Amino acid sequence: MPLLLKRSLAFHGILSNSRNFHFSPSKLLSQQQQQTPQYIDESGPLASLLKTRSVIRFRGPDTVKFLQGLLTNDVRRFSERPEGKAAVLATPNLPLESTPPVYAAMLTPQGRFLYDLFLYQPSRPDVKLDRTGSGPGPDLDGDSLSLFADVDATVLDELLDSFKKYRLRSKVDIENVSEEFSCWQRFGGNLSGKASSAAEDPEADAVGWGGGVDQVGISAAQGNNLGWQWLKDPRLDSLGFRGIFPSNSTPPLVESDKETNEELYMLWRIERGVAEGSTEIPKGEAIPLEYNLAGLNAISFDKGCYVGQEPVARTHHRGVIRKRLLPLKFVDNDGKELEEKVAAGSEVVYAASDKKVGTVMTALGCRGLGLLRLEEAFNQSSVLSIKGQEDAKVKAIRPEWWPAEWLPQHEQHSAVA
Repeated sequence: MPLLLKRSLAFHGILSNSRNFHFSPSKLLSQQQQQTPQYIDESGPLASLLKTRSVIRFRGPDTVKFLQGLLTNDVRRFSERPEGKAAVLATPNLPLESTPPVYAAMLTPQGRFLYDLFLYQPSRPDVKLDRTGSGPGPDLDGDSLSLFADVDATVLDELLDSFKKYRLRSKVDIENVSEEFSCWQRFGGNLSGKASSAAEDPEADAVGWGGGVDQVGISAAQGNNLGWQWLKDPRLDSLGFRGIFPSNSTPPLVESDKETNEELYMLWRIERGVAEGSTEIPKGEAIPLEYNLAGLNAISFDKGCYVGQEPVARTHHRGVIRKRLLPLKFVDNDGKELEEKVAAGSEVVYAASDKKVGTVMTALGCRGLGLLRLEEAFNQSSVLSIKGQEDAKVKAIRPEWWPAEWLPQHEQHSAVA
């Protein structure tokens, strides 16, 4: 079993239809790899409680100013009244207007990756139904601005220390609220990449403003005026929906037979070439653009200064990224999938010459993410393999969402032109 998965299973445990269900991890993974991606596409929307993520809260009048000077993305939208409605899944108490979540990163002064965050603004009570479901809630405009963030649970303490180090005299409180709130992801077939209207999601029919009120969903939100709605994942449409919900209840629209373990979401994400957290994106080492954070809407090049901004901007304007993180598939010499034979940290080399092409950063079953030199990774005349494992071949896959200009062929055509 890959080292990364061993750590994940030891730290998180596994979810199933029953959260107290016990099983053999290797057996479950074998079933999942046989089913992915066809199983997820055919099973409809699935949901996972992300135990790899913790929830923190920023609260105070200087919240937006404080984060604007630290993070790679522009967070000023949170200080403005939302225009129109964010891409959300219709749920009971659906606000008339919502601010979309923001994906961002915190960097070292040298421009290396430290932490990633998903920022959410809780809905104001006055734009939600009251507890009876018959009208809007009270107007509490006097409350201080609050933002919630889901962050990598394995680095929670040092992340909090890092933010507090930069706080100085800023009027912002930073709290760990992981006991009260949890992060969930909703993904899979019949959901990702579609509009979020009730007409296109039959499970969301007859709930929210103007429709009947789902009492089960309402109970999940009782006593909570915070961000409990599903919001479109800010990275890619194909990743589905994400949200922060009270820890003592199951989010709306999550059926018991559709709640699945986090590793299945991880596989869904890996197949799309998306890393998450400070383990998959090495803390203090990773160059953000090589891990495709600009393409995943985590970086604004127009917002102005933030910690680590100068080297990121310089690399971006130079316009040449030789290495990128991309999805990998591990197969044997006959082209059959290799389950649990490759570990994170393995070197990817040319099979013929043993020349290094890159490194496996994440491995799960027969899938992985690798930081590879693009010219060698997509050289059709060469075969890639794992160093020291002659029977382990590597297939580099170009994600559908990648722009053409990221590929080496595009650079060659541009140079000729």
